[in-house]
Amino acid sequence: MFKLNLKIALRNLWKYKGYTAINVFGLSIGLASCILIFIFVRYETSFDKGYNDGDRIYRIVSSWKYQDGNEFFSQGVPLPLPAAVRSDFSQFEKVAAIVQSGGIIKVKPLAGKAEVKKSEQVFYAEPSFFEIFDYNWLAGNPNQSLAAPNTVVLSEKAANTYFGDWRKAMGNTLNFDNKKDFKVTGIIKDNPQNSSFPLEIVFSHASFSTKNSKEWGSVSSSWECYVLLKKGVLLSDLDKPLQQFLNKYENDKDAPGKISHIFQPLKAVHHNDDYGNFANKYMPYKQLIGLLIIGLFLLLTACINFINLATAQAISRSKEVGVRKVMGSRRKQLITQFLSETALITLIALLLACVISELTLPKMENLFGGDVTFSLFGHPIIFVFLLGLLVVVSFLAGLYPALIMSGFSPALAIKNKVAANAGGVGLRKTLVVVQFAITAILIIGTLVVIKQMSFIRNKSLGFDTQAISLLSLPQDSLSQQKFDGFKERLASIKGVKSISFCSAAPSSDNNNETSFTYNSSKSADFQANVKTADESYFKTFGLQFIAGRPISKSDTIKEFVVNETLVKKLNIKNPQEVIGKIMKLWGGTGPIVGVVKDFNNYSLHEKIAPIAIFSRKTRYSSVAIKLEATDMGNTMKQVESTFNTVFPDYVYENNFFDENLKGFYETEQITGTLFKVFATVVIFISFIGLFGLISFVATQRTKEIAIRKVLGASNIELIKMLNSSFLWMVLIANMVAWPVAYIFVKNWLAGFEYRIDLSIWPFVFAMLISMSITIITVTLRSYRAAKANTIDALKYE
Repeated sequence: MFKLNLKIALRNLWKYKGYTAINVFGLSIGLASCILIFIFVRYETSFDKGYNDGDRIYRIVSSWKYQDGNEFFSQGVPLPLPAAVRSDFSQFEKVAAIVQSGGIIKVKPLAGKAEVKKSEQVFYAEPSFFEIFDYNWLAGNPNQSLAAPNTVVLSEKAANTYFGDWRKAMGNTLNFDNKKDFKVTGIIKDNPQNSSFPLEIVFSHASFSTKNSKEWGSVSSSWECYVLLKKGVLLSDLDKPLQQFLNKYENDKDAPGKISHIFQPLKAVHHNDDYGNFANKYMPYKQLIGLLIIGLFLLLTACINFINLATAQAISRSKEVGVRKVMGSRRKQLITQFLSETALITLIALLLACVISELTLPKMENLFGGDVTFSLFGHPIIFVFLLGLLVVVSFLAGLYPALIMSGFSPALAIKNKVAANAGGVGLRKTLVVVQFAITAILIIGTLVVIKQMSFIRNKSLGFDTQAISLLSLPQDSLSQQKFDGFKERLASIKGVKSISFCSAAPSSDNNNETSFTYNSSKSADFQANVKTADESYFKTFGLQFIAGRPISKSDTIKEFVVNETLVKKLNIKNPQEVIGKIMKLWGGTGPIVGVVKDFNNYSLHEKIAPIAIFSRKTRYSSVAIKLEATDMGNTMKQVESTFNTVFPDYVYENNFFDENLKGFYETEQITGTLFKVFATVVIFISFIGLFGLISFVATQRTKEIAIRKVLGASNIELIKMLNSSFLWMVLIANMVAWPVAYIFVKNWLAGFEYRIDLSIWPFVFAMLISMSITIITVTLRSYRAAKANTIDALKYE
């Protein structure tokens, strides 16, 4: 029976090879898109998995609520918190602190090799960190390797880099920042790419200089704390102890903000962009859900094509159905036959989709920057997904046409007198409306995303972003003594316009908030975002003053410049009023000497913060160099040479500021690219589906067209007749799509503090695009039908 069904299916597919090709091609494009989306979602949801006790591992994170309604979040905790948690909470099996830092790693020349010197990200971790996270150890012991000061654990990759072979690394030493030598006491397997812990070099926490800090009022995103819950303990069991803990250590009644801590599950670390992580890789769940919805839309669009064409073809196959019923076939057997044909088409489309996915995967890897692979054997879940896709699509696309065709009356079918609307004209129209509604939603979404990204690119941030190079600076006291001489040498290079030492650029992901006092001994009821910089900062970044002047030259806190927002939050209308008023923060006191026009210190997702800028040489970690736009390459070569001469023990690292800014919107750029690609795919699928449908409709109405021509209808009138019904459907589809698309884009734009005004034009353009596609598609096929010889159509009447 199977062999017979297969033989009949192949014959029918070949007989209607044009429609078969449209079905296979449309389905394969839709299925390939679904496969790619599934591979990506699988990769993103695989982060931080594989630890034995992963479901009991939590990260303690911090949040602050202020009286003005503002709320801030940090992935970090106060430095004394891990030790206090260890002593006050009995619900935790293990508690571990881990601190992120950076500096210069040097390894003395080995036999036949030159000295290795690199700027690296490093971590300080307590031994219990490796008891919570069960890493695969190539050498060393997780309980002892980081117990003593000045010891280091390396990843296999880092050990190979510094010592040629990880097997030779144990017992050797490396130097950090020209200060300390660390002995290698352990080697761990490299972390996979789908990890929030880019651990390459891990020093013992006992080596961390401020490990014994008792400063509860300071939190950095570089100071994280992980805990392992005891078995059987629930998160709700921690509510009361946490409140007691906060009251004991951190609830300062005079503090402007109320601090709290949350126990964040390990599985949420990659998906919550409020807190961030060491790897700086995030993928919020809402983005993944959006992708899954797009995948569902693509699948539906491809299935709708299939159902429309299959039901339109139903009448052509009525005689076959009648004959088979007369010969004794039951309805169940006919349904099986038609479903077999659908399954065969789906299988062919799925194989083609796998090829398309494999070819497209490298571009997808470039887009997402992740190690996404299409391996049926490496990831059996992909194989299960493909199997599920085959079954679901076969039933979704094939069941309704099979029920329609198997339900024909044998007496009418054999006489070829099955009603013309037996294939479900109403359903076909509904499906076309759904298909074009999906198309319109994706077109509107694409247009809005493109416009918002263009707005972001072109919006002024309130300062100069072009031709500014940022160099990392060494921060040891010996190097800081060279800063003035370095600045003089840079200033003498042709092409350098201005130079400023600073902790960060005006807009940066490196932000610090702190309490301050203004003209009083009492702290203000909000915190200020602080930036340390020298007197040239304002000229280098083109910050505009609305009152006062820049700070004068100083190595310590002497004067302050604030922004408009800080003045407004102090309820002062005239910026001139704050000039000369005394401000105190970080233990330094001085007058406010200037007010700058507001500039965006975060990405455009967030509001402008109240900002205070002041000098403090010991905090300068970068030098910003404003360059002439011409011959920048040659200028930067001289800058590099000067840097290497002044700081021979340090590593030259240069970034252009405008390139750094692009990193703020990486997720949105990916979203925009996906929308463009998938909108194009849906438009294409709709186009070929519509072409197939109008081809069939034109064939069905050949005699009607011929009679109308004989009675005097012109070609244009016939084309208008065929176009009108489809245009009405597209118009209704747009009316259905607009409210759905409006809700979607409105929610997406709400994620931006600065955004475009949502106008009617993306909706109108979407309608014009979908109607244009319809007119072009239907007209092309209608013209051919209208030009056909009427004699050929009527000679058998």
